[in-house]
Amino acid sequence: MILPKEIEKAIYAAAREVADARMRAAFLDQACNGQPSLRRRLEQLLALEAPANELFNANLLDDFESDVGPASPAPAAPATAEPAPVEAGHTMIGRYRLIQRLGEGGCGLVYLAEQREPVRRLLALKVIRLGMDTESVITRFKAEQQALALMDHPNIARVFDAGTTAAGRPYFVMELVHGVKVTDYCNQNHLEVSQRLKLFIQICHAVQHAHQKGIIHRDLKPSNILVTLHDGVAMPKVIDFGIAKAIEARLTDSTLFTAQDQLIGTPAYMSPEQAELGGVDVDTRSDIYSLGVLLYELLTGRTPFDSKELSKSGMEEMRRTLREREPQTPSALLTALGGVKLAEIARERHSESLRLISTVRGDLDWIVMKALEKSPSRRYETASGLALDVQRYLDNEPVEARPPSQLYKFQKMVRRNRVVFAAIGAVTIALLFGLGLSTWLLLQEREARHRAVAAEQQQIRLRQESDLLRQQAELRERLTQATLARIGNRIKEADRLISGIPTLEPNLEYALLYRTVGDWHAANFRWKEALERFAVLIQVNQGDSADIQAMDCLRYGPLLLETGDTNGYERFRESMVARFSNCSDPMAIERVVKACLLTPADERFLATLQPLAITASNSLASSTPRGEWEISLAAWRSFSLALLEYRRGNYAGFEQWYQRSLSYERGDNVREVAFRIVLARTHMQPGASDQTPSELAPLKQRIDTELKNAATNGWPAFWFDWLVADILSREALAANSSLPH
Repeated sequence: MILPKEIEKAIYAAAREVADARMRAAFLDQACNGQPSLRRRLEQLLALEAPANELFNANLLDDFESDVGPASPAPAAPATAEPAPVEAGHTMIGRYRLIQRLGEGGCGLVYLAEQREPVRRLLALKVIRLGMDTESVITRFKAEQQALALMDHPNIARVFDAGTTAAGRPYFVMELVHGVKVTDYCNQNHLEVSQRLKLFIQICHAVQHAHQKGIIHRDLKPSNILVTLHDGVAMPKVIDFGIAKAIEARLTDSTLFTAQDQLIGTPAYMSPEQAELGGVDVDTRSDIYSLGVLLYELLTGRTPFDSKELSKSGMEEMRRTLREREPQTPSALLTALGGVKLAEIARERHSESLRLISTVRGDLDWIVMKALEKSPSRRYETASGLALDVQRYLDNEPVEARPPSQLYKFQKMVRRNRVVFAAIGAVTIALLFGLGLSTWLLLQEREARHRAVAAEQQQIRLRQESDLLRQQAELRERLTQATLARIGNRIKEADRLISGIPTLEPNLEYALLYRTVGDWHAANFRWKEALERFAVLIQVNQGDSADIQAMDCLRYGPLLLETGDTNGYERFRESMVARFSNCSDPMAIERVVKACLLTPADERFLATLQPLAITASNSLASSTPRGEWEISLAAWRSFSLALLEYRRGNYAGFEQWYQRSLSYERGDNVREVAFRIVLARTHMQPGASDQTPSELAPLKQRIDTELKNAATNGWPAFWFDWLVADILSREALAANSSLPH
């Protein structure tokens, strides 16, 4: 929810009630998160502690009572009268104290509320409007809360609680977001097109996260996407997730209207299928359409169809417009605006008129229009697919969106002008009939033969298409059932379902499925079965982040050696260098370098790792790790760079990185074991110190113990690091046995 200027008074009033200084400071930290200037002003006011504060509280109480009703009991209203927005005479809803009304929307009133137990914090409380079937709404609320609780994304405002007031009115308790509408933020700060697109990509990732949890927003628009500052960095937050779906139970089987004849959703941002009566076909691709409208507005300052015109046209005409009328492309709209309006829009985007049109024309036109397709099947399948195409544009790569074909345009024109084309068709048929009648007897036998051949070919084609569709449907069903089995922790069943499935296209859900099943096999030392699952995983995980992809490769590489496939390992590490050659993520690079050096390599291959090593080394030199996780990552980076120097035969370089690793806090047992193994290996080299690798056997025994204990006590999350250490220990022991003793 937006925090307006006057809410500073409400936060001030709430802070004055906290007597303990430390608790008051913690309360202000939460209420003023990301706004240091607001924090300073409130601290100055609280320091005054003047009598004027009492007058301020009285004024605030007057304002509050004007919103929620007087403190004294109100006279009973007739049965047909509409009750007050909140129960008269109460400032508490459940365990939440209402402070100030923030605003109102299509489905309810929004208040600034304070939670006092078990923690003290400010929240946004939304009370659903009157006229809805409370019993059915609450039933859906309970189901929706389970799904909403699964969402955990930095760009989604969380829903913490839901329930009913004493009068039976449903309410939601949400995260309080200090921000402004995304369109207002972009315009006020004169963000360039590229900066707007980067914000838009974050919004797409938030929507994708919700879709993966089974939640459709259904009302994506600028007022539901706020931009707040987090450590000085703009962060969009999507609000009201799942609420539109939760109140849908109020609808009948034949209409999309509430008691006030209002659509669930905002017409200008609503997909054609959502505007249809019943909304039966609404799925995640409806949100894709709304994202397309948002992108259109970020680029042009206008929606594809003017909201005022849609409202004036009436419901049936509005549906017809959304269903049949094709919007202008963004560049065409900007060109049509021209003059002063275009110049103002360009200034808001830190650009010039002609340059803005040139920027939008082409790829961005195609991306927007693909998201705005009338048919859901022609839109992007996922929000992450839309984000990926926008990222391709930013990276100057070819986008997947393409302009519609001439055939598709012709089909759309026919649908828009059914009567005209029906008349043309009738005239054409009459002419053809007259011409054909004169030659029909002559061509009858030939035509019959051609029809028989064509019918046979058509049957063959239909049979082939039917078989293909059946196979695809069976494959999707198996993967869906396997995913459900994974969610239910029935891993053995999931493994059975995916067994024998051919190579899949990149898909994040399938990647998670294969990763889980592969880890399960590895936990039971079934290396061959784990290797088969991870072989598919590294093909379908290409939509994941670079560090996740690299960790999957670190699962796959050791298993190749563990199953004796040394030739496969050589091909694997060559492909990894090519795959991550342009990677700039130090975390991913460290894992790639480590996965590629499990066995000795020639000078040519080691030279190909040099650019990655430079990037990893620079990351250690340019930053100081803080916290246990960053220190652990930095220590592992030192290990990978030390391993690279060891493989080169540069033992002095190895020693430098080894000493560097000692500067970090210890505690990662497997890393220490791996370091000690390689250190002992360096002592076997000609010209090395007189130290003997006497600790190799105890280290190998420790690794064996850890792996055996894992099967009994639970497999460690980073089991593959222990497998790496085991491979290095076996190499060191083999080398030691060949030395003269």
